[in-house]
Amino acid sequence: MSFKPVSTVLDLETLDQNEIVAGYCGAEKGDPEPGPNRGRAYWHGWCNRMRDKGAMAMEDASWRLARELVTRGKGVEGASQTNDN
Repeated sequence: MSFKPVSTVLDLETLDQNEIVAGYCGAEKGDPEPGPNRGRAYWHGWCNRMRDKGAMAMEDASWRLARELVTRGKGVEGASQTNDN
């Protein structure tokens, strides 16, 4: 199950941060993509962890979001809930 990728800070801010963290913490290499019982926020966190582990490639939306975070001065620290290992 794929959701629309998050590509802007405005979109990211609409997601439940606790669900993003849960998805990030719940992802392990080799896991299947979350199913329809999980929401978009969980899926976003899961995808970030899989990218951090090298199990999933960065896509255009992820690059756009990262650039916007850096441009706004949030950098890695501002996105730490979704991008830490």
